Amino acid sequence: MHRRRRTALAVSAATLLAAPLLAACGNEAHPGAAAVVGGERIEVSAVQARAADVRAAQESSPEAAQLVNKSGQLNRAKLHGLIFGRILDKAAEDAGVTVTRKEIQDARTASRAQAGGEEQLRAMMLQQRWVAPDQIDADMRQEVQLPKLAEALGADLGTPAGQQAVGEALTKASKALDIDVNPRFGTWDDQKMQLGNYQAPWITQVTEFAPENPQAGA
Repeated sequence: MHRRRRTALAVSAATLLAAPLLAACGNEAHPGAAAVVGGERIEVSAVQARAADVRAAQESSPEAAQLVNKSGQLNRAKLHGLIFGRILDKAAEDAGVTVTRKEIQDARTASRAQAGGEEQLRAMMLQQRWVAPDQIDADMRQEVQLPKLAEALGADLGTPAGQQAVGEALTKASKALDIDVNPRFGTWDDQKMQLGNYQAPWITQVTEFAPENPQAGA
């Protein structure tokens, strides 16, 4: 069930409908902001703090050198996650979808069991999603949120029509949020749900915790 949820997240994100490319904003318009989403700032310092948490976790790993070398776009990855999270929140709110703390805990429990324990879960999340231990619950929230959004829309994420319906909802939410990105991070692409040339792990992921190479560009 939870493997299916992760697969659904990957598939739907990779098959979004075509939409216009949103323009980037200038540093002068929003000094200190990495992006402005729905009129709310995502501070550069907030992005850097999340990236620092991941880097600290990587450096404490026995595979530190490999993990660090493969995560050259860490700041962009963290900003991408923050932007997509707000888009998903907006789409879920529009559809009347809520996520409870218990649902997040249940998802984490299931993922922990599937991974073989908490330590293994943390290691996989760090290696393949660049998620630090204290960021796992936020990731699990999206794992719960997206299938619930699909259900609320009457969409089956296992079908092209269902993926299209969810893609339309996400695209609509993205447009409504009028996303402005600091040019140093790139531009937000509604069509691909992608920041610049950074590709999030869930875009090419086709099975739970599938390896990915999100390292093109700087």
